[in-house]
Amino acid sequence: MTALPDAFGPEFTGWLDVIFRLVAATLLPLALGIERFLRRKPVDFRPFVIVSIAACGLLIASMELLTDTADPQGRIDPTRVVQGVITGIGFLGAGAMFRDGDFVRGAASAASIWSAGAIGLVCGMGEIWLAAIVAVITLLLMTVGEPMTERWHAGNDDGDK
Repeated sequence: MTALPDAFGPEFTGWLDVIFRLVAATLLPLALGIERFLRRKPVDFRPFVIVSIAACGLLIASMELLTDTADPQGRIDPTRVVQGVITGIGFLGAGAMFRDGDFVRGAASAASIWSAGAIGLVCGMGEIWLAAIVAVITLLLMTVGEPMTERWHAGNDDGDK
């Protein structure tokens, strides 16, 4: 049996490692998205997973490209991929926010979408333990903090709506 051409498989990172990173990049932000979905927030769970796996895939690809390039003059820098992904996700998250009078809604959804992208990047780096910690802290903050933010409105000093 012949091996697949290089374009159809990782050269630097093993298949099992790639699969593990992508599974983690799927499941960890899925928990964030489901929390938003269950609370009927303006964004459902799919963007969280899509952003995360895309970020993870881009970083894995950039690291594969870095190891494939033997040219010492090459300027392949995975940190530029991180920078571009984080900037792009910031624009996506901004679309989840809107102003309702004196109150800005969707900030937690926007921040959690940005967090999903960061989780995907960290999974792409192979640091699943760190991605899990970020996901758990983000999920706890959104879950525990929700009752505190439901009553607060910028227009009232007493905290009632």
